[in-house]
Amino acid sequence: MSKRAYVTAPIYYPSGNPHMGSAYTSTAADTYARFMRMDGFDTKFLTGTDEHGMKLQRAAEKQGKTPQKYVDEMSEKFRNLSNIMNLSNDDFIRTTEDRHHKSCQAIWNKLKENGYIYKDTYSGWYCVSDEAYYDESELIEGEDGQKLAPSGHSVEWMEEESYFFKLSVFADKLLDLYENTPDFVQPDSRRNEVISFVKRGLEDISISRTTFDWGIPVPNDNKHVMYVWIDALTNYITADGYPNQLTYWPAVHIVGKDILRFHAIYWPAILMGADIPIPVKVFAHGWWTSEGRKMSKSFGNVIDPEEITKKYGIDQIRYFILREVPFGQDGDFKISRLVSRINTELANDLGNLFQRVLSMVNKNCGATIPAFAELSDLDKNLVELSTFLVGDALCG
Repeated sequence: MSKRAYVTAPIYYPSGNPHMGSAYTSTAADTYARFMRMDGFDTKFLTGTDEHGMKLQRAAEKQGKTPQKYVDEMSEKFRNLSNIMNLSNDDFIRTTEDRHHKSCQAIWNKLKENGYIYKDTYSGWYCVSDEAYYDESELIEGEDGQKLAPSGHSVEWMEEESYFFKLSVFADKLLDLYENTPDFVQPDSRRNEVISFVKRGLEDISISRTTFDWGIPVPNDNKHVMYVWIDALTNYITADGYPNQLTYWPAVHIVGKDILRFHAIYWPAILMGADIPIPVKVFAHGWWTSEGRKMSKSFGNVIDPEEITKKYGIDQIRYFILREVPFGQDGDFKISRLVSRINTELANDLGNLFQRVLSMVNKNCGATIPAFAELSDLDKNLVELSTFLVGDALCG
């Protein structure tokens, strides 16, 4: 096949167990990959785990484990998500793999060679849970007056020597990208958010750390390890062979809206700086709540993919999460709605269709499925139309 397609789910941060959010993103990417294969494309579908950073190092220390042992155990849970949700991914990448270390160091060297990396000092409010620095204006105040990140997680003041990526010089190029390729970021509401953010002005971003050592060493400076976004985002090209010749890249990225900024702003700028083609598209979907409330262990409403699929069935859950809300919007996971969809649309409507068709085949065709005849011109037109509509519905 000469036509190729590449779709990625984000690599998941294994600080906790897989949940319905990660299952949803992966199922959406899987659906896109399956459709592209049916449409004749040689398709690569990637998922994996993001295994470096201070948060994971601290989690490992709390359990009395080495960071490597901790991420080995946690990553396996996300690998098993492919079995739980019947995903068809062709690769599962871990950022602790040797191939990824080589890829990250290669892109770092390319960015430095092109003049987009420099060393300076950095100070600011850092959120360990989000692996991100926040401007003072972005912080919110907790009940006890504590400063919090927009996500609600605590922040701490940090000062350290750091390498920086010259993100600021790419503002005009990024705005040109959004204007000339209007479907690069989807849905449109997210695209507008990204454009507004860039128009407010971009600052250079810190891309290394000295306050912990669980990460990929910066080339020729072992005092520093690469910061999570250079490390994590590069996985998409690592899995396609970088720094060697790329085969499937560029990709369609399907991500949650909470990490859109990094995929739609930082990542294309990094790629431009390293002379690598940018992604085809970044589609940011919404979040799931559970019975009208944010999923939380304290509320007891976290949806475990393994438990829910064992109780209701894999295909039933896959159908429900893609059927329940328009893709891109937020959704609420209600058991009553799930049961209703299963009973009315799957058991009754689809089940009735199957029963009638198979009864007719058994009665009139000697219990054999008729062979496919060559498509008529009308059939071919309908296939092309359905291809366009399904692709447009999923990826804008």
